[in-house]
Amino acid sequence: MEALMQLQIITPDRLMCDESVKMVEMRTAEGEIGVLPGHIPVTVMMAPGVTHITMADGSIRHIAIHDGFVEIQPDKVSIMAEIAEWPEEVDLDRAKAALSRARERITNPGPDTDIARARRAWARAAARIELLTREW
Repeated sequence: MEALMQLQIITPDRLMCDESVKMVEMRTAEGEIGVLPGHIPVTVMMAPGVTHITMADGSIRHIAIHDGFVEIQPDKVSIMAEIAEWPEEVDLDRAKAALSRARERITNPGPDTDIARARRAWARAAARIELLTREW
């Protein structure tokens, strides 16, 4: 029998996922990482991006994760995210509009523009667009 681990994705609103999986690939503040059962324990900050989940049956699911952190144990991965969205929950037109607004704020900042906030909005919008438009 192939090794599995438990994946939980938790947001302030709901439990997004609680499944046995083969692998999780995600974007962290340190870069992209892949986690297999038996991984050493570690806790890292998440960065906005698409997380790839190889399910127990071998199928792959994708979910946009927007900030938070992940706790990795040899038999469990727990992602605590500010926001997480499955593809069917994302509105592509809204994400494109948000990306355009963020780009405008970054390239033409006003005196009250919070550049760090605009960059985070850009990263979240880009992750949503990638989730829906990239060929996996």
